[in-house]
Amino acid sequence: MIYHHRYLDGSAANLPMGKVVCVGRNYAEHARELNNPVPTEPLLFIKPATSVVGMAGEIELVQGRGPVHYETEIALLIGEVLSGEVSDGEVEEAIFGVGLALDLTLRELQDELKAKSHPWERAKSFDGACPLSHFVPGADIGELDALALQLDINGELRQQGKAADMITPILALIKHIATQFTLLPGDVVITGTPAGVGVLHAGDTLTLSIPGKLQVTTRIAG
Repeated sequence: MIYHHRYLDGSAANLPMGKVVCVGRNYAEHARELNNPVPTEPLLFIKPATSVVGMAGEIELVQGRGPVHYETEIALLIGEVLSGEVSDGEVEEAIFGVGLALDLTLRELQDELKAKSHPWERAKSFDGACPLSHFVPGADIGELDALALQLDINGELRQQGKAADMITPILALIKHIATQFTLLPGDVVITGTPAGVGVLHAGDTLTLSIPGKLQVTTRIAG
């Protein structure tokens, strides 16, 4: 099923589904839990539009490629072109919505690719690798650095983090991305995951939230 951006009330965002720009290791504790060095600048990679699925209902995990790990992230829906050097104000105006994403990862495959100094795409960019929630409209977001996120699996808290704990804060992150490649309307930026990542299992019930803004419950099929 082709994914379409929507706001919390179900209305269409009227933006095409573009690329998903991801940042790795944007929370120091997550980098440490995977025995990775803490980066000195944003570690960027891209998921294609074909990796995106809706988060509501059930999530189908890719089969036959090893365990699938979850990484819960704040997602930002871009509504205007950002390219080159841009100001804080331009970034704020370009954020049309805030939601949640699961950066699904084939961790064993990723480790194999990293050991060979190969790109990560096969472990991060497969079909269904980026479930997205509906978005809170930009006008209702408030202070970006005040945002937080949480993941509960089967009623147990697994991940919790704050935007204020990001190594590269949201505005600075998007400004940096814009200097590397153009962000277009319909693109999504996912901003890194806090510590607590792990394996998903068939039948798991996931509740993801941005406290005070958004909550979504989904289930792993099977």
